[in-house]
Amino acid sequence: MAKKKSYAVIGLGRYGKAVARELLQNGAEVLAIDMDPDVVNAVAKSIPHCKCADVTNPEAIRQLGIADMDAVIIAIADSLEASVMATMLCKEAGVKRVIVKCANPLHQRMLLKIGADEVTFPEHESGVRLAKNLLSAGFVDIAELSDEVSVIELEVKDEWDGKTLIELGLRRKYGINIVGIRKQDNLMINVDPEMPLRKEMTLVVIASKQSLKKLV
Repeated sequence: MAKKKSYAVIGLGRYGKAVARELLQNGAEVLAIDMDPDVVNAVAKSIPHCKCADVTNPEAIRQLGIADMDAVIIAIADSLEASVMATMLCKEAGVKRVIVKCANPLHQRMLLKIGADEVTFPEHESGVRLAKNLLSAGFVDIAELSDEVSVIELEVKDEWDGKTLIELGLRRKYGINIVGIRKQDNLMINVDPEMPLRKEMTLVVIASKQSLKKLV
């Protein structure tokens, strides 16, 4: 049985709560953290593992035990100082992947320079979509065409390397439709079903939520 993915979400505003709840609903282990005890108490019923902690304090970060988590999402863009300090302390604690919500391009550049692995602008990406991408099996959600259908970019799996679309039968096996193949910055929309796939490629796919579950 596959080990559950584990995440910490720091900052429980609307964005942070959306990320935490979506991760929980999809079976991940989630530790939710905020510096305001009233906020923690308010979300405790819907997010069982909540802690109140000063994430600008190195000792508090150490005590949270987040070093071995799959990712930490820092969603406190309204406080530049707290966001920067939490990012630095998480990376110093050994967190492999730190994703930070930022408020503007200057904030973004600063976060990247101090070690953030990814930054996200809330106006460009919803908390729910970030959670879905974290939980995905090597794919990135590009756009939702409806409540049930999305356009995604899908990594070429190891077992697909060197095989053609005809050989793999992805539509028959997974119910997904390949509409393009991206190699570096080049996007091919006239897909040759007899062209061997390579690991450096990504597939642009239209798929339902049910079909995506088969890829996990």
